[in-house]
Amino acid sequence: MERRTFLKVGAITGGTLLVPVFGNAIAAEELLNPMAVQFKKSLADAAMNAATKAGASYCDVRIGRYLNQFITTRDLNVENIVNTESSGVGVRVLANGAYGFVSTNVMTLDAVAEAARQAVAIAKANARLQSAPVQLAPVKGMGEVAWATPFRKDWRAVPIKDKAEMLIAANKAGMDAGASFMQSTLFQVNQQKYFASTDGSYIDQDVHRLWSPFTATAVDKASGKFRTRQGLSSPAVMGYEFFDAKPEHKIRAPGGVTTLYKDGYDLIEDARAAGKQAREKLSAKTVEPGKYDLVLSPEHLFLTIHESVGHATELDRVLGYEANYAGTSFATLDKWQSKKFKYGSDIVNFVADKTAPGALATVGYDDEGVQCKRWDIIKDGVLVNYQATRDQAHIIGEKESHGCSYADSWSSVQFQRMPNVSLQPGKKRLTPDELVRDVKKGIYIAGRGSFSIDQQRYNFQFGGQLFYEIKDGKITQPLEDVAYQSNTQEFWNACSAMCDERDWRMGGSFFDGKGQPSQVSAVSHGSSTTRFNGVNVINTARKIG
Repeated sequence: MERRTFLKVGAITGGTLLVPVFGNAIAAEELLNPMAVQFKKSLADAAMNAATKAGASYCDVRIGRYLNQFITTRDLNVENIVNTESSGVGVRVLANGAYGFVSTNVMTLDAVAEAARQAVAIAKANARLQSAPVQLAPVKGMGEVAWATPFRKDWRAVPIKDKAEMLIAANKAGMDAGASFMQSTLFQVNQQKYFASTDGSYIDQDVHRLWSPFTATAVDKASGKFRTRQGLSSPAVMGYEFFDAKPEHKIRAPGGVTTLYKDGYDLIEDARAAGKQAREKLSAKTVEPGKYDLVLSPEHLFLTIHESVGHATELDRVLGYEANYAGTSFATLDKWQSKKFKYGSDIVNFVADKTAPGALATVGYDDEGVQCKRWDIIKDGVLVNYQATRDQAHIIGEKESHGCSYADSWSSVQFQRMPNVSLQPGKKRLTPDELVRDVKKGIYIAGRGSFSIDQQRYNFQFGGQLFYEIKDGKITQPLEDVAYQSNTQEFWNACSAMCDERDWRMGGSFFDGKGQPSQVSAVSHGSSTTRFNGVNVINTARKIG
């Protein structure tokens, strides 16, 4: 029987994260055993034929094999190794203008045909309660096509021993440099996804993702005070070659305060720096509240983009369809229809792109068989579009879907999920050090931290990992207890400068939750180092009374 468990991980944010783990435990060697394409096609045909005979006007079938390997460590010990596999079939139909969905992990021709008939029965029952029929934007049948994540080194073929030793080496480096405790994790995901529809598509995709977060904790034994510093890498859509970092993958932060990474990651080097910086944070100057110009690294800004732009422009939130899980959106249709709503300053341009190389949400085709593409969401500071699926496109006058449909499992129904949404780089040549030179009173922030945002994706507060004072154009000293507060429109209209494409890189969310029942997806957000003028900064250590 399929099982859904939760892996407790303490190395992601300030607290503990419960990561959903789907499927049955398997031996690591079984991760490499593929499912034959012809077998998947025969199952899809059986389901589509049964659905059509039962009265469906449309049917799509998703056949999935979802593989996970998670390794967690603390200090010099391995705490857990998890290998799981989840395989099955999800059948979605339209009948009498309504949806029906059924899934099964019994992968025989008879079982998937019965699932299809049940889905049609559910759709017909739903149609009696539906006020208006579902309108699907047309999509061209793709025939038999395939897409796969490009990689050079398959993580499934790398011995677990080697991976565990890398994590332990990182922990040791962090503790040798000043950390009292180290926690590190390696998440590795392979989604083998097959999509077929009565539109004439048979799409086979092989998606690989990995992420290696860690937390270094330094404790002052005399006072009991502690500080943490998390890893500065981003999740990646590539193979295990991600850990073969070369000099060109390393980026000097402004003022040389730390090393950042792009397209490769030196986990041990970053852990060593984290141990040292966590210890330094114990004696760092506490910030004086007030207005500051903020210089935000891409490793930090991605999360602000994710919460204030990515989620805010999801069309289901805008329409109120998605409300219980983290709210709706202030970016309502009337603002878009006005064609002049200033989401940000004139230099702010956001692009949605599910084709961006190395980005977490990048695939060839979405879970409705729509070929992925790129489009503007905010142009010259003005809100110009949203993120839409086939059944939403007509609402905003689009003739085709944006390709934003996704389900996290064969047993979950697909719905609208965020594409890679990125802030475009500046057009003038500008380095991070040059960006800092124009700041008289400011703070440089790197890395993601804790945050909060309201139910309209409007008022927010964000922290970070590393904070440095900027005074008269120079980075002077580390700061602590920093968080900035603003609202989405005020913040993005305060955007005054950004570095050029040479500094552009992506951060990302590996476990982005949405929906009820909750589903997780992965998505990236790119930017260059960017400056925001006159943002309110608070001191998070201060207490009232």
